Amino acid sequence: MIVRERNQELILIQQDHHAAISGDIVKQWKKDYFLGDGLRSSVEFAAYQHDCGWKEFDKQPFLNDKKAIPYSFFDFPILPKIVLYKHGIDVVQQVDSYAALLCSEHYKRFLLNHTSLEAQEFVTAENTRQQSIIATLNEFNKRLFNFHYGLIQFSDNLSLYLCLNEPGIAMNAGHSFFKDGIPMNQALHEFCDEHLQLHWKNENTVVLDDFPFEQPFDVVIKQKAIPKADLSAKGLIASYEEATFEEWNVTITTL
Repeated sequence: MIVRERNQELILIQQDHHAAISGDIVKQWKKDYFLGDGLRSSVEFAAYQHDCGWKEFDKQPFLNDKKAIPYSFFDFPILPKIVLYKHGIDVVQQVDSYAALLCSEHYKRFLLNHTSLEAQEFVTAENTRQQSIIATLNEFNKRLFNFHYGLIQFSDNLSLYLCLNEPGIAMNAGHSFFKDGIPMNQALHEFCDEHLQLHWKNENTVVLDDFPFEQPFDVVIKQKAIPKADLSAKGLIASYEEATFEEWNVTITTL
């Protein structure tokens, strides 16, 4: 779950809905900037599905009893998080092995430096999974894979920028993750700078200084607003299930 806190309410965005924005972002990536066109559908599928493991869990979010607000993906306990990561990769692999390879790398890197036994076992298992998938591919190009993985990272970060920040927020008041812009994987530096600079022009428009897309495009942020008072009165799950989804349209464009 992505959690954004306001004075009297919480904005909650399901991980799977955030991933839908990631997929829309990759889909708009400029054709002339895409390496390995024959794998494009797999890369797009990986972006759309990279958080599918969270889908059922986010329908009934978990309360962080210490903070008295829902757990976000930042502070969700590591052991159930590993279960969700593995489940999501398994689901993707049933449809597209190359997409699963990208998702595996995406989650593996989150836990590379985590010291728990379970995290290191996950990393080891994903290394084994990756080698098994690569062995089934007719051809595996490491340079292309790094580029495609870079796109997954980029689309994930740009979508998080949209979801973690209040629409229209001032440049110097946004989430600390993006104080230097959107970090770009080295494999993308042929097309973009090390950090992609961007800002909210207004509540419905985000402007990118560099624009690696075919044309301006729209994405939809799907969210629920939960009054804080409802959490103690009704409980988190009831409050969340009773709330209706709001859809916020945002145009991504250039200067």
